[in-house]
Amino acid sequence: MSNKIMQAKKSFGQHFLNRPEIAEEIAHSITLINHTPRVLEIGPGQGMLTQLLLDRQKTEPFEFVAVEADKDMVAILNKTYPVTPLSKNDKNKGVKVIFEDFMKTDVHKVFDGQEFCLIGNFPYNISSQILIKMIENRELIPEMVGMFQKEVADRVVSKPGGKEFGIISLLVQAFYEGKVIINVDKSCFTPPPKVQSAVIRLVRKENQDLGCDEKLFKRVVKQAFSQRRKMLRNTLKPFFEKDPSVLNDVFYTKRPETLGLEDFVKLTQLVKKMSGE
Repeated sequence: MSNKIMQAKKSFGQHFLNRPEIAEEIAHSITLINHTPRVLEIGPGQGMLTQLLLDRQKTEPFEFVAVEADKDMVAILNKTYPVTPLSKNDKNKGVKVIFEDFMKTDVHKVFDGQEFCLIGNFPYNISSQILIKMIENRELIPEMVGMFQKEVADRVVSKPGGKEFGIISLLVQAFYEGKVIINVDKSCFTPPPKVQSAVIRLVRKENQDLGCDEKLFKRVVKQAFSQRRKMLRNTLKPFFEKDPSVLNDVFYTKRPETLGLEDFVKLTQLVKKMSGE
């Protein structure tokens, strides 16, 4: 195994975790909720987390697939954990490594349309995109445990009123309950990133009905935060062109980060009513 292959690549946003005890905590933080015996690991790299998941697999059988976009890392994984495509009679042993960019992966095909838990030391350059893809495919993903840049992790779990609270907070919290479970120092990676990190766990809410039009909700949220320092009466004008007097209400003197999920749901309902969309 050459040092050249082992070297992290900036193009893939690679920073390899060098603390086995943290990887072990991540591996055991996934609960396989609702008895979902399937796990998808994103960006396994050299396989530290992969090995710990395989160890857990010995006592808690589950079907295990890893998606890796770096062909050199795939070669390492296949050399370290020799695998063949999982047979129908042996789904709960070993790991199947897919050489593919997760953002291009059809997650409905990975486990034949069955639910799975998502886990990984996610590449920071696509971590927000991973969250969006998770939300878009939430009917398949009841649980996620992942390593993120701390700034992103804080945004995901932030509550209204904080400077971190924003678009990604609302989009995730509309469908998932989340919390930070581990804070990770930059020294725990090789090479060390320029930022601190954190691991978060997200569990899908039982009630997936927002109570409003989901596409319109996203539009309202994004429009409200398009200029987050401005009052809602300024940013939401495009939605109330038919009756701009609505914006004279004191409610619209607020800034978007002070509103919670329920506020945005009610706002979306009003926008739909006013616009006739």
